[in-house]
Amino acid sequence: MLSDVRAIAFDLDNTLWDVEPVLARAEARLAAWLGQHCPRIVERLSSEDMRRAREQLAHREPHRAHDLSYLRLTALEAHAREHGYEARLAAEAFAVFLAARNEVQLFADVAPALARLGARFALASLSNGNADLGCIGLGDLFAVSLNARQIGAAKPERRCFERLAAELGLDSDEILYVGDDPLLDVAAARAAGLESAWMNRRAREWPQELPPPDLVVGDCAQLAAALGA
Repeated sequence: MLSDVRAIAFDLDNTLWDVEPVLARAEARLAAWLGQHCPRIVERLSSEDMRRAREQLAHREPHRAHDLSYLRLTALEAHAREHGYEARLAAEAFAVFLAARNEVQLFADVAPALARLGARFALASLSNGNADLGCIGLGDLFAVSLNARQIGAAKPERRCFERLAAELGLDSDEILYVGDDPLLDVAAARAAGLESAWMNRRAREWPQELPPPDLVVGDCAQLAAALGA
């Protein structure tokens, strides 16, 4: 079945880079900026408090719950107003966070494998997160780059994958979707008619309740080899 694949689409966080240290650094940069420019916020609210505020906002506005940038910016605006600062400072604070959010360290296998794969397949990305491949320096490698905010929905919703296929101008079964999350990436892609590959970098066990993926790889080098690239 994989012989019909014409495009490889990737999840980003924990598929092309380790996202946990990226987010930890971004949160630290944000806290430092707030401490300098809006000290009352960090004196009264912890990072956990601010995370809960974003969750509460998502609950109140479920139609925007997929948009992580909206949730963070809107919550920061509320924190600014509540603590006696101008709401416009939230945009500056969010810009600090987002810049750090895009300071990622690719897994060592990623760049060489993308070059190999890009010579044979169209490359695309589909992410629930707000990383920007242009800022990261990978934008030129990808024919299509989509995220939940652009689509108006988040994986595992089927329309995310339908939008991906439409942007690529391909049938769903001509796309191999590669991701680290068994449910959000692999099972959701399969349900939408795409081929699926599980990027299992951490040697985890596949959930028994889910049908197995079409392909299992430990890194992008294995993916390229499996596809003959």
